[in-house]
Amino acid sequence: MGTKFKLLFIVTVMLLGLAVATIINVSLNFRDYSIKSATEKATTTAAIVKDGLTAHMVNGMMDKRQYFLDQISNNNSDVKSLWLVRAPSVIKQYGPGFNSETVRDQTDKNVLDSGKIIKTIHEGADSIILRVSIPYKATTSQPNCLECHDIKRDGILGVISMEFDITNMRNVGMITIFKILIINLIFIVIALFLINHYVAPYMKLFASMQEGITKAYSGDFTHKFFTNVKGEARQITEQLNTLFTKMQETFGNIKYNLSTFIPQGCVASKDPLFEAKTIIGELSDIYKFKKTIELDIDKETVYKRFVDAMEHKFELYSFAFYEINHVINERKLIFSSENKKLCSVNVDKNANLCRAFRTQADVISTDFMELCEECSKVDDFYVCIPFTINDDYSVVLNIHAKDDAQVNEIHIITPSIRNYLEAAKPVIESRILTAKLRDSSLRDGMTGLYNRRFLEEFIDQMMSQADRKNDTYAVLMLDVDFFKMVNDTYGHDIGDKVIVELSGVLKANTRESDLAIRYGGEEFLVMLYNATEEGALGVAKKIHKAFCALSFDVGTSERLKKTISIGMSRYPTDADSIWKAIKYADTALYEAKNTGRNKIVEFKPEMFKAGDDF
Repeated sequence: MGTKFKLLFIVTVMLLGLAVATIINVSLNFRDYSIKSATEKATTTAAIVKDGLTAHMVNGMMDKRQYFLDQISNNNSDVKSLWLVRAPSVIKQYGPGFNSETVRDQTDKNVLDSGKIIKTIHEGADSIILRVSIPYKATTSQPNCLECHDIKRDGILGVISMEFDITNMRNVGMITIFKILIINLIFIVIALFLINHYVAPYMKLFASMQEGITKAYSGDFTHKFFTNVKGEARQITEQLNTLFTKMQETFGNIKYNLSTFIPQGCVASKDPLFEAKTIIGELSDIYKFKKTIELDIDKETVYKRFVDAMEHKFELYSFAFYEINHVINERKLIFSSENKKLCSVNVDKNANLCRAFRTQADVISTDFMELCEECSKVDDFYVCIPFTINDDYSVVLNIHAKDDAQVNEIHIITPSIRNYLEAAKPVIESRILTAKLRDSSLRDGMTGLYNRRFLEEFIDQMMSQADRKNDTYAVLMLDVDFFKMVNDTYGHDIGDKVIVELSGVLKANTRESDLAIRYGGEEFLVMLYNATEEGALGVAKKIHKAFCALSFDVGTSERLKKTISIGMSRYPTDADSIWKAIKYADTALYEAKNTGRNKIVEFKPEMFKAGDDF
C-alpha cells in the first residue's frame, strides 16, 4: 500500500470515526430530549389533574372525576393512559374510591412509599412507552388540603401515573440521524477528493526522496529529485539535488579509496557510509596501535601489545599466541590466556605438524571433521590464523571457541585481526633485525659463543639476579697451551680450527643454563650455573679430556694434538662478586700454566697476593 493510499485511508477512518461519534452523540441527545420533553408534559399534565381534582372536591363533584381524567387522556394524543391511585390515608378517610384508583404495580407502591417521581421506559421493536408516576402531596396554600384531609403537610394523598407513547420521536430521530450520515458521507468524499488533489504532488515528492535515500544507502548519490509543487517544496528539491551532487563527488568512491589502506577489508555492508565509518574506525585503532608499538624496544613487547588488542578490542578470552622459527622448525609459546598450551605440545619440536603454519591458510574447525589433528587432540572448536613475519619467523594465533556459532563469529573478525598483524609486521621485522644485530655484536663471529662485550654488559644483571635468588656460579677460565706456536708453525687457519673445535667442546659439555664465552684470543670463560663442587670439577675434567682427545689435520703426515689449562673458582664461596670470581679463576689458570700446563687448578686464597689489582 502506497503512502498516498495510507494517508487517504487514515483520513477516511478518522472522518468516519468523527461521523459515527457525531451520530452517537446526536442519538443520545435526541433520546434524552425526547424523554425530557415527555417528562415535562407528564409534569404539566399532573399539575392539571391535581388542579382539576381539587376543583372537583371543592365543588362537590368528585364522583365526576373519571370523566375529567378521560377527557385529558383523549384530548392528548401523546398520553396513552392515565390513572389515579389513592393513598391509604385517603382510603381510610373517604373509602377506596373507584376500582381504577387502586395500586396497579410496584411502581405505584414505590411512589406512595417514597413520595418521589419514578420514570421507566419500555422499549420494543415497534414502540417506546414512557411511564411517569408523580406523587400527589398535600399543601397548605390555596386550596388548603389539610382542611379536608386528615393528613400532615406534604403527606401523600395519592399517585398520578401516566404512559406516553414516544415512538414517533424515535422515528423522527432515526430520520434525522440518517440525514446526518448522508451529509457526513458527502463531506468525506469531498474531503478525500481535495486531499488527493492537493497532497498527491507532495506524495510524489516524498516517493522521489525515498527512492533517492534508498540509492544513497547503496552509495549511489546520482538521483535527481523533481516536483511540480512550487514554493518551499521546490526550494527543498533544489537543495537536495545540490546536496546529493556534492555527496556524490565526496563519498562516491570513499569506500574503495579507504579500503586500499586495509589489505583485506574489515566489514561487508550495503551501506557505504557505514562501511566507511567502520573502516575509518579500524584505521584509527590500527594507527594508534602501530604508533605505540613503533616505540617499543623489542618484539616481546610488541607481541604483548598484540595480545592486549586481542583481549580488549576483540574480547577473545581463550587463545594462544605462538612464534615459529623457520630455521630450526620449532614453535615457542608467547602467550596463553589459560596459562597452558591450547594445542598439542608435539608441534613445539616440529612446527610442520601445525596445519596452519604448513599451509599458510586459516584452519577453521567447522570446515571439516578433525581438520587439524594436533588441535583436535585438545579441543573440538578452534580457529588458527597463521601469519608470516619474514623468511625466518611466523606467528600463529590459536583461538578456541565453545561452539560452532562462536567459531563463525571468530571467522568474521579474522580480517580485522590480520590487519593488526599487518600493522605489527614491519615493527616485528625491525625488532628481529635489531635483536640479530645486537646478538651478533655480543657474539664471537668465529665460534658463535658470546664475547667479552656480552659479559661486560650483562654481568651486573647476572650478579643481581644471583644475589636475589641465592644462585651460585662455578667459573672456569681456559687457555690453549702454547697456542702462539700453532699460529707461528702451521698458520692462522689451523689456529682458527683449534679455536672452533674448542668452542664445540664447550658447547657439547655445558647446559643451556650455563654460559660459555670467548674471553680473548685463545682464552675462554665458562660459568656453570648452580653447579656443585663435584659437578663443576667433573665438567672441567670432561672438557679437558674431550679437547685433549682431538687431533688436527695440519696438511702433513703428522696430526696436531693440543692441551688446555683450566683455572677454577666459585661464587660466592671464593669471592663476594662475580668479577672477583673471574679474576680468581684467571689467577688459578696462571698457576696452572706456571706449574706445567695441561692441568686443572682450583683457586686457593694463597694464590692471590695482597695488593694485586683485580
